[in-house]
Amino acid sequence: MKYLLLPETKDRSLAFYLAMEEYVARQTDESDSFFMWQVQPSVIFGRNQVVENEVNVDYCRANGISMYRRKSGGGCVYADMDNLMLSYITADGNVNFAFHKFINMVLLVLRKMGVEATGTSHNDVLIGGLKVCGTACYHVDGKSIVHSTMLYDTNMQHMTHAITPSQEKLQKKGIESVRQRVTLLKDHTTMSLDEIKALIRHTLCTDERLLTAGEVAAIEQLEQSYLKQEFIKIIQ
Repeated sequence: MKYLLLPETKDRSLAFYLAMEEYVARQTDESDSFFMWQVQPSVIFGRNQVVENEVNVDYCRANGISMYRRKSGGGCVYADMDNLMLSYITADGNVNFAFHKFINMVLLVLRKMGVEATGTSHNDVLIGGLKVCGTACYHVDGKSIVHSTMLYDTNMQHMTHAITPSQEKLQKKGIESVRQRVTLLKDHTTMSLDEIKALIRHTLCTDERLLTAGEVAAIEQLEQSYLKQEFIKIIQ
């Protein structure tokens, strides 16, 4: 599998990386590709979610947290520079197979770290029964895009206040709060986030490719389609 690199390091919006996934799926002939990314405080919600039911919009606006809708289904996620976003694009058009393959890759990395983890039928990764990694997937042009949030660390105050699932939804899961449902990877390993990133890359990827300036420009153009959608609220 090839690891995808950008020609320059700079802060980019979450929408850029969503566009990067889609561009790679639609416009390249790579069979399996992977990249990791981090963003400033952001909330990302699924394609079918009603944002006002899942996100505290006023809190996000007051605290500079950007809000975006992705094209995959699933629940609402908070992301910041202390956790890690994973993107896997595969030529396998079977979404269930892509999910299964990706979850097994994450489990392989965690077990190499000495962390005992399990996958669930909902495509989450758990440590001690608590979620450390959630995934979502969608199909485009014969390829599957799987993206995931790995909770190494995070601003827990932002997470618990920005994401506001209904009490009914929480009770169905047998929990009282978002915080009660998740665990942080830093509490299960002595490895730093940079060390974990290096381990993930070297475990999963055998090659790499640097995207061209033209490809980045095309991704930036596609990014605008994410930013202009009426249901996306961007906090400047």
